[in-house]
Amino acid sequence: MSEYFDDAVRPNAQAFIDCLTRQGGTPQRVHHCELFLDDEMKEAVAARFGVWDNIAADTPFADLEREQALQRFMGYDYVRGCLEKVDHHFNRVEAEDTADLRRSGGRAYQDEHSGPISDKASFDAYIWPDPDVLGVTRQLEWYEKYLAADMCIVAQGGFGHFCEHLSWLFGYEPLCYALFDNRNLVAAVSEKLLDISKRALEHVLSFDCVKAVWASDDMGFRSGTLIGPNDLREFVLPAHKALAEMAHDAGRPYLLHSCGKLDAIMPDLLEDVGIDALHSFEDTIKDVRETKKRYGDRLTLLGGIDVDFLCRAPEQAIRQRVRETLEACHVGGGYCLGTGNSVANYVPLDSYLAMVDEGNLWSQQEAR
Repeated sequence: MSEYFDDAVRPNAQAFIDCLTRQGGTPQRVHHCELFLDDEMKEAVAARFGVWDNIAADTPFADLEREQALQRFMGYDYVRGCLEKVDHHFNRVEAEDTADLRRSGGRAYQDEHSGPISDKASFDAYIWPDPDVLGVTRQLEWYEKYLAADMCIVAQGGFGHFCEHLSWLFGYEPLCYALFDNRNLVAAVSEKLLDISKRALEHVLSFDCVKAVWASDDMGFRSGTLIGPNDLREFVLPAHKALAEMAHDAGRPYLLHSCGKLDAIMPDLLEDVGIDALHSFEDTIKDVRETKKRYGDRLTLLGGIDVDFLCRAPEQAIRQRVRETLEACHVGGGYCLGTGNSVANYVPLDSYLAMVDEGNLWSQQEAR
């Protein structure tokens, strides 16, 4: 790593939000953005650089102190803040984790053949999460008091998982059948998800430290959308539009993470839903540099350094890819550097650090 990497980037929450909202032209430095880092990656970064050495692990809010310290050390302008206890029950299949930084509990995958909801009776019996229970805003309450003044909260969790939760509550295969055989049940689940999301987002937007909201909702795969575009327009996109309107009415941008090829619904996302930023880029689906050419005047783009590339490429190739991406995307604003998806625990630590470091070096060179 260059010596510039070591705690030299100072957060600037307002500049970050200006970049997200494409205000003020080309940012003075590169802003970094990730959907999340796996816990194992956080622990590896913290151990290498001693980020958590002075934070006692047994204090009530040690997890939040550590999160802020790590984000700050890595040069992020924000901390990811989540509602707690707004969790659904899904049918999962467990498998061994084979990553170098493997988690002891293994990995859990969605059972695509079944879900907890299959008919009216199971819908009525399902125990839905309640965004109004005591303790749901624990994180945001702490950050409202103790978050550094030059950082902000990007809120995630508890809202905005409409296509994902439909496919997980039914199971993907049963959902496809239900879209033909029982659309009323799909509509009932969709309406319930929107109700939960709206109540959750109301809590989120009541905190001044929250400056952006980030919905995460995979709607596609490598060659198209997971369900038909018209089904998305009926059961998913109106819900995102409702949340985007809530965010905009409160003066916050609405960011969307969605994996997959979304070409069929991009006009809907831009013109009807009104998203401000889009995340998740995979080279085999869409290259962030090409997306910048096509939509950069209407949409902020987040990330774009392909995770598979990051896992396999040597350091110099990663650095070159970062430079080429910044050359294509940084000018004019509306771009934040990061991975194409998330910093998973199977990404080599040095590869992740090289990506971040090269963005910091670009900022240093631009300032000269």
